[in-house]
Amino acid sequence: MTASDAKPKIEKSDAEWRAQLGDELTFMVTRRAATERPFSHPGFAPGAGTFACVCCGAPLFTKATKYESHCGWPSFTAPVDGGAIDEHIDLSHGMRRVEVTCANCGAHLGHVFPDGPPEAGGLRYCINGVSLDFAPDAVVAND
Repeated sequence: MTASDAKPKIEKSDAEWRAQLGDELTFMVTRRAATERPFSHPGFAPGAGTFACVCCGAPLFTKATKYESHCGWPSFTAPVDGGAIDEHIDLSHGMRRVEVTCANCGAHLGHVFPDGPPEAGGLRYCINGVSLDFAPDAVVAND
């Protein structure tokens, strides 16, 4: 069972998504399946943490699965769990690809390709940086 089977997706009007997301690029990427330009996202803070959906806050990927693929977008070897994302066949732009969306709200995240590191399962989740928020792991102080 995937997360999308467990509960209904979050649904909002375009006006509600635009107001929440705050900028047109994030709206167009997450709600209209656009793609940000390669190498246009500034990146994320160093250290361990979790990448969450910018639309609903659902955890999607961890820093432990992020790697540098040199493709121009954040790349990961696996989602946090099998129910975090949904996959759909995407036939746009004259290609056959597998689109990745948030299982919780349906936000377009990017695509998954079979050219990732073989030692990590061989998949590359190629994700638009604007579709993600990064939350660093809490640092526990030893008193």
